[in-house]
Amino acid sequence: MVYTPRSARPGALLVGTVAVLGLLTACGNDSGAPSAGPATVPGTAAPARDTPTTPPSGPASSPAGSSPVSVPEAAGSPGGATASATRASTTPAAASTRCHTSELRASVGRNDPGAGQENFPVVLTNTSARTCTVRGYPGAAFVNGSGTQLGPDPKREPGTPVTVTLRPGKSAWAGLTFSNPEISGAKTARPAALVVTPPDERDPLKAAWSGGPVPVSGNSSAVRLTVLSPGTGP
Repeated sequence: MVYTPRSARPGALLVGTVAVLGLLTACGNDSGAPSAGPATVPGTAAPARDTPTTPPSGPASSPAGSSPVSVPEAAGSPGGATASATRASTTPAAASTRCHTSELRASVGRNDPGAGQENFPVVLTNTSARTCTVRGYPGAAFVNGSGTQLGPDPKREPGTPVTVTLRPGKSAWAGLTFSNPEISGAKTARPAALVVTPPDERDPLKAAWSGGPVPVSGNSSAVRLTVLSPGTGP
């Protein structure tokens, strides 16, 4: 048995206690509380970061395998919505070939009576320098010298409209027919003119009328109009 002097025992107890506390600290406690972080040791690597501390000076690069996100241009910027609208609005539209009122002259041809009917060709002539077209029925109305309409609008005879191409100086005609008032007994009036409106137009033309009295009311007073055909009459 080795004899230990009394003066040496307290020192040995102190060393042992320190060693036990060191082990308890390293293992943590039973309550689950987080322990102190690791001590910084000179020469070890720094912790990894999700992003660099200082942003790169060049353009940001996409992560490997990802596609760049396209950001729409603001309206009004070059190539944006405004530029697209401008391009669309400057696309030339197809020119209309329809004859306009200002390009036509109206006239009434010679009467071709038959079987108790009066038959007048209503002629539209292209007075412009371009080729244009007419299709369907013209509008028509008899008027007196002051421009007041005489009788109802003519009725449309059943027919198949065709597109009539009018080169400069060429004409199309529609048949205006009514029963002879002396035979039908209809009430009559003597027009000063026949107002003619080209198909799909709003502005009328005025043609002088020299065909005598026309029916405006009563029995068999209806006036009829046919579709336009090429030429100046039958």
